[in-house]
Amino acid sequence: MDLGNQTRFSGFILLGLSEDAELQPLLFGLFLSMYLIAFSGNLLIILVIITDSHLHTPMYFFLSNLSFTDICFTSNVVPKMLLNIQLQNKVITYEDCITQMVFFMFWGDVDNFLLPVMAYDRFVAICHPLHYTVIMNPKFCGLLLLGVWLLSILHTLAHGLLVLQLSFCTELELSHFFCELKQVVQLACSSTFLIDSVTYFVTGFLGVIPLFGIFFSYMKIVSSILKIATAGGKYKAFSTCGSHLSVVFLFYGTGLGVYLSSAATQNSRASAIGSVMYTVVTPMLNPFIYSLRNKDIKQALRKLFS
Repeated sequence: MDLGNQTRFSGFILLGLSEDAELQPLLFGLFLSMYLIAFSGNLLIILVIITDSHLHTPMYFFLSNLSFTDICFTSNVVPKMLLNIQLQNKVITYEDCITQMVFFMFWGDVDNFLLPVMAYDRFVAICHPLHYTVIMNPKFCGLLLLGVWLLSILHTLAHGLLVLQLSFCTELELSHFFCELKQVVQLACSSTFLIDSVTYFVTGFLGVIPLFGIFFSYMKIVSSILKIATAGGKYKAFSTCGSHLSVVFLFYGTGLGVYLSSAATQNSRASAIGSVMYTVVTPMLNPFIYSLRNKDIKQALRKLFS
């Protein structure tokens, strides 16, 4: 079915987290608050890093990109959800649904690839401190970021083109608050064998490789830290990794938890509720993790507000 035929139906219906009318004002207030905190917190991290010359290092360069990605990631989902609650309109057009799904995959991929790059940065800083500035030079950091974006674009493009080949016959309901790839594919009238196969293979591959990279980097980091003679030196080395590790556990822990639980129970509404963790809660918590556990960020914040 071509695109013209696909757009004849009025669109998908996003059922959201709850169909209870009494809960809608509460959900609106809760998600608006979390979104504003996530947006302003990550924007503040970016401003602090840009304005403080002491933070113009590879570590904070990647952190500013992570904050920018989190802003885009949550902004792709939450404003549409808030608008639907406010207008009491759950319909999303085919074009808007595909666009939201594509950008959700893209920004999720950027997050996924940025975290192992940040782990590699900490690996070089702790295991090869004398060569850190030579290895992590601006050109190399730029190439790493370019690689993150290219991989994300290729992965998203592959899935996006496959989704465009699917046919949707009638007005369809999604037990979610945004257009998530798996649920959209499940509602297709045409065969989904190809996209299912590609999704399982590519998602598994792109999920395992970054996790392996993070695991390998921190194995080397822990091995190097244990060789440090003084307790103060060990604490300082561990403290530089603590924030990143917390973000890694939040992102991968919540994301894997949602997908594994949804595969086990096939409960779409439970999956939607779990998705709140990595779409809204994790981007909201990241600025607090980095500002509360990082002395450089705290000093830069004090300088900015003073």
